[in-house]
Amino acid sequence: MGSNKTWITEVILLGFQADPALECFLCGVFSLLYAFTLLGNGIILGIICLDPRLHTPMYFFLSHLALLDMSYASNNVPKMLESLVIQKRAISFVSCLMQTYLYLVFAVTECLILVVMSYDRYVAICHPLHYTVIMSWRVCTVSAATSWALSFLLALVHLVLILRLSFCGPHEINHFFCEILSVLKLACADTRLNQVVIFAACVFVLVGPLCLVLVSYSQILVAILRIQSGEGRRKAFSTCSSHLCVVGLFFGSAIVMYMAPKSRHPEEEQKILSLFYSLFNPMLNPLIYSLRNAEVKGSLRRALWKRRPM
Repeated sequence: MGSNKTWITEVILLGFQADPALECFLCGVFSLLYAFTLLGNGIILGIICLDPRLHTPMYFFLSHLALLDMSYASNNVPKMLESLVIQKRAISFVSCLMQTYLYLVFAVTECLILVVMSYDRYVAICHPLHYTVIMSWRVCTVSAATSWALSFLLALVHLVLILRLSFCGPHEINHFFCEILSVLKLACADTRLNQVVIFAACVFVLVGPLCLVLVSYSQILVAILRIQSGEGRRKAFSTCSSHLCVVGLFFGSAIVMYMAPKSRHPEEEQKILSLFYSLFNPMLNPLIYSLRNAEVKGSLRRALWKRRPM
C-alpha cells in the first residue's frame, strides 16, 4: 500500500534564512550566549558539587536543572551554529529524530524538576520542622530519578508515534533544529493521533505541573506573610522569587509555543519562542539563581578566594 512512498534519508534545516552578513552576526551572538550558558551552568554545577554547605535538597535539584540546561542547549544550538557558519543545513533523518527525542526528554525533565523544586520550597517554608524528614535524600533521589524516567518514557511514546508515519517529503524543515511539530509536517500521512498525544502531553507536563507550582506558591506566600522577622521574610522571598522567575520563563514560553492558537506566521514565531527555551532560558537560569541567592554568591566568593595567589 505504501510501496510508492520513499523514506527520506536527510532533511534541510532552513534556519533563519537571513542575509549572509546578518547570519554571521547571529552566529557570533548565539556563540557568545551558548558559551555563557555552558560557563554559567558549569559554574553552578561545580560549586554545588565542591561546597559541602550546598549539599542540600534545594541545590541537589538545582544541579539537575543546571545539567539539563547545558544538555538542552547542546542538543539544539551546535547544529544551528554549524548552519550559520558553513551553511551546512542538511542533517540525516536518523539524527533529526534523535535530536527530537532528546529535546523532548530534556524539556519534560525540566518541567518535572521545576515542580519538585517548588514542592521543596513549600516544605522548607510551610513545614520547616519536618523538612529533613519529608525531603530526605531518599525522597530527593527517587524524585529526580522518577522525573528522568518518566521523561524518557514519554519522549519514547512520541518517537514511536513518529516512526509509524511515512515520510516522503518535503525535505525541508523551516526551523533551526528538529522540533517535533516541524518534523510532523514532513509526514505524508495522517498526524492527528500525534497532535492529540502532543496536546495531552502538554496538559500533563505543562498545565498540570504549572497548577501544582501555583498552588505551592500560594501556600508559600501565605506562610511568608506570617513570618514576623523582616530578615526571615526577605530570605524566603529571595530564594522563592528566583525559582518563580525560572518557572515563569520556561512554562510561559512552552505554553505559548504548544497550546496557544496559531497566528498567521506560526513558523517564524516558533523559531523565536524556541530560542527562549533552547538558549535564553538556559543562559538566564544561572544568572537568576546566582544574583538572587546569597548562598550561591557566598560559595562562589569562597571558591575564588581559595584560588587567589598569596
